[in-house]
Amino acid sequence: MSKDIKILVIDDDEMYRQTYSLILSQQGYDVAAASNGEIGLQKFKQDAYHIVFVDYRMPDMDGIEFLRQARAENKNVDIVLITAFASIETAVEAIKHGAFDYLDKPTSREKLLALVEKIIERRKLLGRVADRAADLFTGNEKNKIVGASPKMQEIFQIISKIAPTDSTVLILGESGTGKEMIAQAIHANSLRKDKPFFTMDCGTLVESLVESELFGHVKGAFTGASASKQGAFELAHTGTFFFDEIGNISPNVQAKVLRAIQEKEIRRVGDTKTIHVDVRVIAATNLDLHAAVQQGRFREDLYYRLSVIPIYIPPLRERVEDIPLLVEHFIERFGGQKRERPVEGITERALQALTHYRWPGNIRELQNVIERAVVIEEDTQIHWDSLPAQVRGELQDREEALLSLSEVEKRHIEKVLHHTQYNISQAARILKIDRKTLYEKIKKYDLK
Repeated sequence: MSKDIKILVIDDDEMYRQTYSLILSQQGYDVAAASNGEIGLQKFKQDAYHIVFVDYRMPDMDGIEFLRQARAENKNVDIVLITAFASIETAVEAIKHGAFDYLDKPTSREKLLALVEKIIERRKLLGRVADRAADLFTGNEKNKIVGASPKMQEIFQIISKIAPTDSTVLILGESGTGKEMIAQAIHANSLRKDKPFFTMDCGTLVESLVESELFGHVKGAFTGASASKQGAFELAHTGTFFFDEIGNISPNVQAKVLRAIQEKEIRRVGDTKTIHVDVRVIAATNLDLHAAVQQGRFREDLYYRLSVIPIYIPPLRERVEDIPLLVEHFIERFGGQKRERPVEGITERALQALTHYRWPGNIRELQNVIERAVVIEEDTQIHWDSLPAQVRGELQDREEALLSLSEVEKRHIEKVLHHTQYNISQAARILKIDRKTLYEKIKKYDLK
């Protein structure tokens, strides 16, 4: 793998430039070097580099300016800023402009190589979807399942094994994890793929109409039944029936569902004859059905009949490595909607915010966040400011936890000044210091 990675080192200090180049070359990496930003940018445009190490402070073109131009040229390159003036402010600025990370100068051989290995692992992960056929299609591009994490790979393997069978499947997982898409994937890869796929959302059904919706009714069966009606089981005949949120149906209906699955026959409401139905049943729930059984809220026999093959879909917070792939997928899906200025990517800092967030709404929430960001974004890349405050919050808290005491003071004074529209007297009262002290701090921190 090392011979396939091309690295560019840009530093006006010859000693550092040669040292880093030698260390990387000895590991088998294909390394080139440049003595300033202009030469480095020329080399960068002439060849396809995977990783660039660039000095923060150089004459003519500094590291941040190189970052801007290089990222505009190639969004897939990983750039590391090298600086002898390391601080949290430098790190935030570097990441804000698309750097993968920053490195203190001088740095150890071990730290340099560890960072390169970290970048390579990330690059391998991003390419793993294509390499391992991790994408499953459930009929169209909109319902594409994306995942390269070990947990999703395991699910894909299970789907490939069980899809051709008629075994009953129980899909478990939190809301928004994509349980219905997994059910569609099983159907799309089954022998019933050309037959109906019928979804019944048990969480939205009116209790008094559940039985009629599932099994149908005959004319006159109850008030308002002016004509006979086929139920969902009949409509799904020869295909797949998907019970979404099955934990919400009543014990009475549970008994009839169990009979329909076991006997493969149903009886319309108000009818005396039975109707044969051939359906494959897939059920899903965000409830703990095993606990519901113990509490007497769900039939034990139905639970075991449904969970012949259980599949647990992990929440997004347990497969963080899938977030960059999902973000890329949703940008491709929504980015082209802005025809005048399509959104084509995301900045490194915005992506870091997404990977630090806990995602209580899982993939559905991530999809909504990306769609919103695409709509309000004015650039071709999604920036930090286009993300909702709650999504930015966790990374922001982490960054602020690393600030020095003076930086905390500077930022707080800056906020108060902005709040008071730079009314010195009012700001001093809020800060509980005198005007002279406030003026001294404004001068100290260069607040204008």
